[in-house]
Amino acid sequence: MINDNGAVRARLAEPDYQLLWPRALFKAEAARLLNARDLADWNDRCELLLEDAFVRGYEGGPLSEFRELSVGFPDGLRRAAGSRSTMLTAKQQFLRSLMDKADLLHEDTTHRRPYWRERKAGQRNVVVLSLEAVIREFVALAEEFEQIGYFEKRFGKDCVDDSYGNHPSELIEREIGVGDMWPPSLDRLVDDADLFFDLVELLHDFAARPQTRSLHSFAGCGWHHRGFEIESGRAVYRWRVNKILQRSDLGLRLAEDGDDTGRLVTVTDDARTELIHALTVRDDGEPADQVRHAIELFRARGADRHQKRSAVAALALVLEERRHNVLVEALAKSDRGALFDIANNFHIRHQDAKQKRDYDDFYIDWIFWLYLSTIELTNRIIDERHSS
Repeated sequence: MINDNGAVRARLAEPDYQLLWPRALFKAEAARLLNARDLADWNDRCELLLEDAFVRGYEGGPLSEFRELSVGFPDGLRRAAGSRSTMLTAKQQFLRSLMDKADLLHEDTTHRRPYWRERKAGQRNVVVLSLEAVIREFVALAEEFEQIGYFEKRFGKDCVDDSYGNHPSELIEREIGVGDMWPPSLDRLVDDADLFFDLVELLHDFAARPQTRSLHSFAGCGWHHRGFEIESGRAVYRWRVNKILQRSDLGLRLAEDGDDTGRLVTVTDDARTELIHALTVRDDGEPADQVRHAIELFRARGADRHQKRSAVAALALVLEERRHNVLVEALAKSDRGALFDIANNFHIRHQDAKQKRDYDDFYIDWIFWLYLSTIELTNRIIDERHSS
């Protein structure tokens, strides 16, 4: 896997090299592990990384190929005892090469070549999941996450020597006030969609990725996991759940950034998603906090007209503070005035009988995105000022 040739590309496109993680996260975790290659249990940690990050159920794949490699250094070379070297073992070189070629890995199955009926119809067969199908897929995913240790930090290990009993259900009941929720019941969640959405958000907060494990073979107990990493665990959880949601017509996904990270929000197009990301990761004090608060209000599941109007009002305050300094470099005076005429005349900021109230909700959406993109523009101007 050293040379970037056609054979390598074809191999990495095979189903057993299918990623179950976002590519960027795999690259980051691989780099972090390579920077800690003096760990005594490095090979075991790498096995766990490859097992988690790639599809399971195949005889081959990264994990199988990794295990077949020799433990030591290539060409019979040895590292002096106690010395730190940049030389990589065969197994470390495998991970390094896989990380370098990560852009050739596929994050989902849509890359496959179309089958007969799809080619005949001239389009792919896209199945839109019903709510029941979404819940079924989620229940299976939740069970998978428990098996691979992602809830073990909160639930504990359901060990043959020490069963966790009803502890998971008690934890869930403590948070959402509903008992007997673990393991999740498909029929119960189908009957109560709001309860399902609660569980989706709750398990996000419980997720943590294990980095080490030990095998308890007695009575087939299995792996006990340790060294939990919350940030990457939640990132994997969001990514896997969103893969299910995007196959439905629910119009929801788990937010990837902002104050509502891990909460279900309405879906937007890629351009607006990138705009929100650029603004939510910014850290320039109170203005950034106001913008994140506005975004959280606006895209909350079930956000009503009042919440969206409050979100627009919060953005208008940020622009007001920049009206006579930053905005003068971006917009003509008449255009600057028009921005605030919208907020002042359309019952956004003030309680005035003269304001227009009988306008459709899509106008609020339009004003929100207009203001948000204008704030992003002013951020660029501010950054240019600081860099010059």
